[in-house]
Amino acid sequence: MDAYDEEPAGDPAGSPGPPPVVGVDAPAGPRTGVAALSPRYQVGAALALALVAVVVCVHLGMVFLSVAPANTVTRQHGKAIEEWVYPEFEQNWKLFAPNPLQQNIAVQVRADVLMPDGSTTTTGWNDLSVQDGRAIDGSLLPSHTVQNELRRAWDFFVTTHGADNRPIGMRGSLSEQYLRRIVVMRMYEQDATSEKGTIQRVEVRSSTTNVPPPDWSGEKVSDTPVYRVLPWWTVTSDEANGSVR
Repeated sequence: MDAYDEEPAGDPAGSPGPPPVVGVDAPAGPRTGVAALSPRYQVGAALALALVAVVVCVHLGMVFLSVAPANTVTRQHGKAIEEWVYPEFEQNWKLFAPNPLQQNIAVQVRADVLMPDGSTTTTGWNDLSVQDGRAIDGSLLPSHTVQNELRRAWDFFVTTHGADNRPIGMRGSLSEQYLRRIVVMRMYEQDATSEKGTIQRVEVRSSTTNVPPPDWSGEKVSDTPVYRVLPWWTVTSDEANGSVR
């Protein structure tokens, strides 16, 4: 027989291999980490991790309360917070600067108005802060002026005057003029009596009330407003004759 008529040794080409093994998983690799532990030690590791997580959450909460503004929680549990934080974890910064106010301060004004018939009428108190609040609540995009002009004018006055309402430093008279012009302008715009006559004098006061605490706190604060009444200011001739209208 010729050489090319001989078949190669072994299985002929294209013959099927051994049948696949069905129902047998590949061998798994070795377990690592917590999974390599016995069930008893896995339970112990889980409890230890849970304990660490609780301690971390408590610590972060205590540090947060130590730098947060005074509130119901810090007033009730201040001693426990201090014992946890000081001295090892003392912080030299605060969460807010300055701390948010816990009082509502409203600026109110009334005026002496010279009427066309020559008589003088004193208006009632107009709460300008309430008017600003209504304008903000009713507007999708309230202006910067509505939100801040009156508030910053009052803050400017308070920081440049003492408790006796006397100016401190050179900016005291400027803050008086700024606040007076704003309230005169607002009275001409929003007070019916002032619109009919000429404003001669204005008197400004602030009404401060405490923000009520939540019902669950049990804390009691006074809801009686505290007034700071400024002396009557004479309106200058240019303001009285309409330069601020």
